[in-house]
Amino acid sequence: MTRTSTLVRLVAAGVLATTTLGLSACGGSDDSDSTASGQPKVIRIGYQLITNGDLVVKNQKLLERAFGDDVKIEWKQFASGGDVNTAIAAGSLDIGLAGSSPVSRGLSTNLPYEVPWIFDVIGDAEALAAKPGITSIADLKGKTVATPFASTSHYSLLAALKNAGVDVSSVKIIDAEPDAILASWKAGKIDAAYVWNPTLAQLDGATTLVTSAELAAKGQTTYDLAVVATAFAKKYPDAVQTWVKAEDEAVKQLNAGDQKAYDSIAAEANITPEDAEEQAKGLIFVDAADQAGDDYLGKTLPDNLYAAAQFNKDLGQIDSVADEQSYHDAVVPTFAAAVK
Repeated sequence: MTRTSTLVRLVAAGVLATTTLGLSACGGSDDSDSTASGQPKVIRIGYQLITNGDLVVKNQKLLERAFGDDVKIEWKQFASGGDVNTAIAAGSLDIGLAGSSPVSRGLSTNLPYEVPWIFDVIGDAEALAAKPGITSIADLKGKTVATPFASTSHYSLLAALKNAGVDVSSVKIIDAEPDAILASWKAGKIDAAYVWNPTLAQLDGATTLVTSAELAAKGQTTYDLAVVATAFAKKYPDAVQTWVKAEDEAVKQLNAGDQKAYDSIAAEANITPEDAEEQAKGLIFVDAADQAGDDYLGKTLPDNLYAAAQFNKDLGQIDSVADEQSYHDAVVPTFAAAVK
């Protein structure tokens, strides 16, 4: 997929978003969507196979236990944050997981969502991996590099090339989701890939050229974020609060090194518990109390989203950037602050 087609997809998503601004994520403001207690009858959640607390919440059925039988939890798997943006724009998701770069793109096109939670700060769990014989980013000139377009990996790849002084046009960058990247790697169709675990760990014989942790040290931090449809959050704030509390419980398990958290991730990602524990080390998990402060949801994250949007625009990845305040308004620390 070319850059032009990516922009077309984003513009189309923006058009869809405009047509759904007045609608509830559950299909409208009709009370038939709610239980007798005022909870949504169905919560549609978009997740990805990323070794973080969201898989713990899913596997341990923390939401099902918290909401009870009156609320149905529908889990829908997505390959990347760009696909989550499209689903939110179409009104087919209430809550989703997307990286900070796709979220910055979504906010730049006025997608109707807000950010109440940080699943993780991305570290060594996401990286630029290359075939043997490629030992530097400069060696990628003339080579084929795969990454999911409009993802944090795509953003980090572009940042890595820029930092190394490599013209983006000198590298053949192709759009591929994690499963396709693994297949192309095994078939010898690509020379390198910027992708996340568990796919990253499956790229046999790879040389790591740069990690997202190293880019973060240069000020180019990336995150996995929760996005909640604005209409859903306004209609069902208690449901969002319950969801945030469940995610915080998962983070506490991971930060405590609780084996059941690794077992849950392993079961969902189809890897061993040992691999789950090792891959989780490449992410930084922050509990609700710390997320609510200025170092995360309070200030640093919205600043990061605005900067990421400017970076994407400078490289021609998006057409425009919203005003800075809109990125701050979209990040909501109140749910994390209210977790007891």
